Amino acid sequence: MTTEEKVILLAILKKEADESLRDVLLVLENSRVFSLKEGKKLLKNLKERGYVENGGLTVAGEAAARAAEAEFRL
Repeated sequence: MTTEEKVILLAILKKEADESLRDVLLVLENSRVFSLKEGKKLLKNLKERGYVENGGLTVAGEAAARAAEAEFRL
């Protein structure tokens, strides 16, 4: 899993209840993590791999996001 994918998972984990996945991608784009086009590709890949569905994280996605959070703390 790439660093950018981990950042997306962590951002989805930390998003507010009223924010959509698109809102999360726009925030990351504004932070210059990646372009919106690249973010959409990464999000699609995460959906295909079963980490994201229905506008939120799956159980596997949440576990991966928490692991990324622990990794980024170091």
